[in-house]
Amino acid sequence: METFHAWVEYGAKGIEAMAVVLIVSAFSFASIRFLVHTGRHAASPYQRYKIFLGRALSLGLEFLVAADVIRTVIVETTLLNITILGAVIVIRTVLSWSLVVEMEGRWPWQPAPAPSAE
Repeated sequence: METFHAWVEYGAKGIEAMAVVLIVSAFSFASIRFLVHTGRHAASPYQRYKIFLGRALSLGLEFLVAADVIRTVIVETTLLNITILGAVIVIRTVLSWSLVVEMEGRWPWQPAPAPSAE
């Protein structure tokens, strides 16, 4: 059983590492792309930059929460850890909502606007 817990802990740390690599890579890629497109006077490069970073952060947050869930449920199931996990999930949900508002200009539960026929 000790070996199982060790492997699960390594898996959770691996997922956390993937989240960090994803966020840093997306930030680097988006920043370079923003600088290149800004020089060419592309249409709304800042808006595209913000959306790309928001999506990367949202996905990175999902990875980090998955690692926390795995670690809490499988390895360290205590009342304190479950409470902390609940707080992390609430914080992540609020962050995700704010990212959706920034990227799409609407709350997640509001319907998406119909595409224009232009």
